[in-house]
Amino acid sequence: MRTSSIHRAVLVVTLAAGLSPARALTQEELVAKIQAAGYSQVSDVKSTAEGTTAKAVKNGREVRLVVDSGGQIKEQKN
Repeated sequence: MRTSSIHRAVLVVTLAAGLSPARALTQEELVAKIQAAGYSQVSDVKSTAEGTTAKAVKNGREVRLVVDSGGQIKEQKN
């Protein structure tokens, strides 16, 4: 019974923090998400402290991307 209460408390805290208890994206799903956002030639996908980074091309120029834990794709400043 105590374990059930702890699990419920963890779930409530997770949801209150705005985090999803869903699983993380696979690399293939992440690449598909980046491509759906208009990027091509996605490469060099790595997990870092700031999120998942990748290189890609958009509008003919190479960019460095960071995908945060919420799934937001942002171009990284050079």
